[in-house]
Amino acid sequence: MPESPAESASSATTPAFPRTVALLLLAAGASTRMGQPKQLLPYRGRTLLRHAAETAVATGCTPIVLVTGAIHDALAAEVTDLPLQITHNPAWRTGMASSIKVGLAMVADAHPTACLIMLTDQPLVTPELLRLLVAQQQQNQAPIVAAAYGDTLGVPAIFDQTMLPALHQLEGAQGATRLIASLGAAVGHVPFPAGLLDVDTPEQYAALLSTEPI
Repeated sequence: MPESPAESASSATTPAFPRTVALLLLAAGASTRMGQPKQLLPYRGRTLLRHAAETAVATGCTPIVLVTGAIHDALAAEVTDLPLQITHNPAWRTGMASSIKVGLAMVADAHPTACLIMLTDQPLVTPELLRLLVAQQQQNQAPIVAAAYGDTLGVPAIFDQTMLPALHQLEGAQGATRLIASLGAAVGHVPFPAGLLDVDTPEQYAALLSTEPI
């Protein structure tokens, strides 16, 4: 499936970072545990994918790339009016590492000084959290700054340009979390206790909906 840039949305004012920070929004999975495409589940009047894409756009990062896989056309239709690019990972069955590589290839021409990676199944991620990750990485020049929830440092996380080759070396089901763990104390972090709730199963989706205001 060829890459297709989404149409630009009307110019909204978003923060601009002094350096080029790319953002990868990964949405390639088949949602096997959910039993239906979780990217298209409704949440606060939109789909989980649309919610995540709008959150990404609100950060001011550029370029933003949505990586699809098991489903493409239905996901692309959700975000065609947003200022992001869409690409399909034909090797999505091999695991998240291939989606990261496909996304990095799409942003390579922009020569980003850092790359932020986020998922569609963490709907409690906010633009403010993502901006804090970027701001801390830019201020401290840490190789990685990750969200901290429970005993985990994980995505969303921002990777300095010096870490991009290591992201390219990930294989199979390896996501960014293994790379984050390998750097130990060199990794900066931003508290994100709400990150304990992601949406992989019907039970988790029900828990998410129970957090919505009545």
